[in-house]
Amino acid sequence: MTIKIYGDAGSGSLRRVNTAAKIMGIELERVNVDLFKGESRTVAFKSRLNPHGLTPVLEDGDSILWEASAINLYLASKVNSPLVGTTQAECFQVLQWMFWSGEQWRTFTTTLFDERVGKTVMGVPKDESLIKFAEGKIRAAAKVLDQHLRSRKFMVGNALTLADIDIAAPFSQVDRAKFPFKEYPNLIAWHDNLLHSFPAWAATKAEVDNRMESFLASVGVKL
Repeated sequence: MTIKIYGDAGSGSLRRVNTAAKIMGIELERVNVDLFKGESRTVAFKSRLNPHGLTPVLEDGDSILWEASAINLYLASKVNSPLVGTTQAECFQVLQWMFWSGEQWRTFTTTLFDERVGKTVMGVPKDESLIKFAEGKIRAAAKVLDQHLRSRKFMVGNALTLADIDIAAPFSQVDRAKFPFKEYPNLIAWHDNLLHSFPAWAATKAEVDNRMESFLASVGVKL
């Protein structure tokens, strides 16, 4: 039975799932959900797929699963993928960094994206105090990452894991939302290595960029 993934090509979260699936050799049937048209916020979508009105959402037979990290762990379990780590110790370290990414990293980059990109598109004033707060949190987290990656090519062990994919996700919108990542050379070098070493990550970057730039041009927004 085909596994379906619902989402918008401009989503960094969908990018995480698409990248991991390609690396694991899992074929997904893409079902486009236009976030800019509010297609994830309909009663039908919320009642059947995700009550929060968010994507991506995975449908595998009778199983419905949302949250990109959970989806990737689910897919990895189906094929016994080393993306979750190859030892028990690595597995827990991968989970540690995935949970950290959700609580200490991506939540603040999402805030900055909403303020700098979302509000620009909507034509409403930015909250400069919130921008300052989010940037402070991002810099504190980036400092931790920069130190961790000082002598590493990957977040855990010596190979790509889901921890790398989760933490790399904000790079999907780094230029549009102007995240202060360039201040952290080890972080930049680590991400450059991912782009050059894993074609799936580069391919999904192009997809996100094409979708976002096309949308911004369609509404006459230049960031």
